[in-house]
Amino acid sequence: MEGSLTARDRVGIQDFVLLDAYTSETAFMDNLRKRFNENLIYTYIGTLLVSVNPYKELGIYTKKQMDIYMGVNFFELPPHIFALADNVYRTMISETNNHFILISGESGAGKTEASKKVLQFYAVCCPSTRLLDNVRDRLLLSNPVLEAFGNAKTLKNDNSSQFGKYMDIQFDHQGAAVGGHILSYLLEKSRVVHQNHGERNFHIFYQLVEGGEDELLRWLGLERNCQKYRYLIQGECAKVSSINDKSDWKTVQKALTIIEFSEKDIEHLFAIIASVLHLGNVHFEASAHGYATLNSSAELLGIPSNILQEGLTHRKIEAKAEEVLSPFTAEHAKYARDALAKAIYGRTFTWLVNKINESLVNKDSTRKTVIGLLDIYGFEVFDVNSFEQFCINFCNEKLQQLFIQLTLKSEQEEYEMEGIEWEPVPYFNNKIICDLVEEKHRGIISILDEECLRPGEATDFTFLEKLEEKMCGHPHFVTHKLADQKTRKTLERGDFRLLHYAGEVTYSVVGFIDKNNDLLYRNIKEVRGFATVCILSWPDITEKIIDINSKIVATQFKSSLAGLTEILMTKDPWYVRCLKPNHCKQPDRFDDVMVRHQVKYLGLMEHLRVRRAGFAYRRRYEIFLKRYKALCPDTWPHWKGTPAEGVQRLIKHLGYKPDEYKMGRTKIFIRHPRTLFATEDAFEICKHELGKAPATSDKRRLPFPEGVVMILAMSTCWRGLQARRERERRAWAVKVIKKFIKGFMNRNQPVSMDNSDYLAFVRQSYLTRLKDNLPKSVLDKTIWLTPPPIMQEVFHILINPLLLKPCKLQIKALTSDIFKGRKENYPQSVCQPFHCIYIMFVSLAWETYVISHSTQYSVPVIKYDRNGFRPRFRQLIFTQAAAYLVEEAKIKQRVNYSSLKGVSVSDLSDNFLILHVTCDDTKQKVGVLLTEIDCLLYLTRMHYTYTELLSFCSVRFDIQPGKEGFVDFKSSSESMVYRAKNGHLMVVSPHNPMHTT
Repeated sequence: MEGSLTARDRVGIQDFVLLDAYTSETAFMDNLRKRFNENLIYTYIGTLLVSVNPYKELGIYTKKQMDIYMGVNFFELPPHIFALADNVYRTMISETNNHFILISGESGAGKTEASKKVLQFYAVCCPSTRLLDNVRDRLLLSNPVLEAFGNAKTLKNDNSSQFGKYMDIQFDHQGAAVGGHILSYLLEKSRVVHQNHGERNFHIFYQLVEGGEDELLRWLGLERNCQKYRYLIQGECAKVSSINDKSDWKTVQKALTIIEFSEKDIEHLFAIIASVLHLGNVHFEASAHGYATLNSSAELLGIPSNILQEGLTHRKIEAKAEEVLSPFTAEHAKYARDALAKAIYGRTFTWLVNKINESLVNKDSTRKTVIGLLDIYGFEVFDVNSFEQFCINFCNEKLQQLFIQLTLKSEQEEYEMEGIEWEPVPYFNNKIICDLVEEKHRGIISILDEECLRPGEATDFTFLEKLEEKMCGHPHFVTHKLADQKTRKTLERGDFRLLHYAGEVTYSVVGFIDKNNDLLYRNIKEVRGFATVCILSWPDITEKIIDINSKIVATQFKSSLAGLTEILMTKDPWYVRCLKPNHCKQPDRFDDVMVRHQVKYLGLMEHLRVRRAGFAYRRRYEIFLKRYKALCPDTWPHWKGTPAEGVQRLIKHLGYKPDEYKMGRTKIFIRHPRTLFATEDAFEICKHELGKAPATSDKRRLPFPEGVVMILAMSTCWRGLQARRERERRAWAVKVIKKFIKGFMNRNQPVSMDNSDYLAFVRQSYLTRLKDNLPKSVLDKTIWLTPPPIMQEVFHILINPLLLKPCKLQIKALTSDIFKGRKENYPQSVCQPFHCIYIMFVSLAWETYVISHSTQYSVPVIKYDRNGFRPRFRQLIFTQAAAYLVEEAKIKQRVNYSSLKGVSVSDLSDNFLILHVTCDDTKQKVGVLLTEIDCLLYLTRMHYTYTELLSFCSVRFDIQPGKEGFVDFKSSSESMVYRAKNGHLMVVSPHNPMHTT
């Protein structure tokens, strides 16, 4: 609403509710035209969205636009389909109730595109996981499949829906889309066998012929030429420049795969589509007796040609206990062929919708909230209107009735909830027209059903006679016979005219009986039973042709509309009214007469009058006070009282008159737009004063210097960031505490997701305390810390001196003190168990020597000698007196602990150890560089070798005099050891960014 106020002089008024001349249709049209000329195709009437098809790309449906409208108050930004979708979604989440969006309008007004944009918005704004992404993709890709099989090119629209669609999108408590369900209404099956000039059959036929792979077409017996098929060329426009059938074919194939159609299902599906095309090419010739003969031997749907020929050229009649085959004339045979084609396609479409629903089903039985999308055919008026237009317009009458009821109901409920007196609104109640069509025993549908079911020869004209007899004198019904002299000139003898809420529509009764019966002769149903395609395995093969009322099309449609109405009455309504600016589908062209007619029959002026019956503007006290509090010294900058009291003080200061507003329980209601516009103008002036005037000691503190304003803005952003971080920190803390409590409650259960973190904490805590409380003697079992249940097994190992000595734990703790936080690869060594690696003795003398000198520790190493740093494999042995480098049974070097000046290691991820040895004799001048055979395999050995060495000697870090050898360390992505050009040994180790020293 605030956006509407600030932009009202620049691009018209963004909300028609704020029109002063709200009863003027001219003012309404002027505002709509002004916005359309500026490429502003959306306008509000309260929460109803009016959309005008621009017939061009405007670049207003990008991901960036979605982000702008996501989570923003409905009236803060200019009108948009994303704003409505977001408001519906957030209301559903906050109130946990169900909603539906009714998208209506004439064919070509953009209804299907509007529903696509809503789905795309929810696909972006909803929480995302791998499972939810699958649901989202299936919801989105169900559209191109249904469009291919249910949409067609008509005179008004290149992608006109030939069926009504209601889709439920199911959300869980976190707002994630978890499933969906689709209901379809009244597919126009007659299009399969007949198209008007300038129109096409359903898209899928052309997509298969033009885009199908060569191998697939050969298997189906099809040619890549639409002109070869009678069902595709009756409109004489098989090729349409604005439709790319090849590209759409690829989209449909991809969609069928993602929706999880099996290869067998896809094969059967396209086999049926091909069979319908072949069936259209079946032709009949009259025999000498005038009976039809089938001039084709093709097998369709796996049905043998002789069975098919009998079914299409004969009618089975039951005479007492016998069945007699009565031959058809050529015309009757054509009718039977077309009836079979329509029945096959209708059944296939129903199967397709059911398969999509199976892929969208939500397997979680917990309660879910729902947003429904109703994309329904708009009111239709053609030069010749038949049974389909009668049903479609009846549907629009029912939805208009529902629209008025829900609008008035919601308005009245809001006034009652706020304690505001409701003023009745005069409006046209179209219940009289709905009763005219659907009233039991007296309505048009009941009369049509009776005529179809009665014995004898019923025709379209006997049906018209019944209508004239029953409807004589009704103010909304007229025929050629019942009309006055002037009106009679505009009606043919086979016409009747209904005065709908949207205007007069003349219907031709020709075809009403046949289309309502949807006849399929008994033997053709039996022929259908021979089909090998599982999709056509219908359960009603043995039923009679027209034996029960539920088989009548109009009655079925009336029942489905009643069910739809019940569904919608349980949900909160939102509306999108789509308008078509011109018949030519040209951009930047606004046809006043055409748009005015749509505005009338969509009931937009009536909706505006309902919204304006009481008050033009209503807003919660908090929002109103936040926007306008600067206009009153008492409320600026901070109001200490309740929002209602603040608003009362504010409007008193502004001088509102008693008849200009009402105070509700939570909202202020302003009656006239001019009152709100005056307030908005004052606010615009005040905003400029706030930004440019210097600070004063005035109580209002209206002015702020520009720099102060900037600092305040930055401070606000920083505080907001800090608050969000604090919220995230608290949310994390709550999650950890809940997991800890759950782990404590399940501490005695086997290890699982519920208690694994808690048990890990218990183990770590016990071992940490144990490090400082180890017993001095191996035999002393009295001072061991009492272990928790999870550590019982480990405890028995610890106290058993044959399994593990306490000194080993002390060494492991000492290693941690030395290397933790200093050596990059230390964390990888922690999990490795500590144990000595002893050599195999190859000499009895050597074995006796080592045993007599009490060997304490042994580990394999690589020694790099000083001349060229050539590697030598050795065994390092620690005894009580000295360290030995041994090659097999031969001692290569002895290092007395007294001659060891120091020990060096780097802080990188290598395993090099340098012993600095005093040069007391010529054989002991060497600095010895030791490492493990395989750094990765024996990573822990360097750490424990270093620690073991400390237990034998003192480490001194003095610089050795005289000639020295040098080892350079550096980090890189790969490990390597080589002699550098400067004569130094270069040790290259990978740098671990997670453990820097």
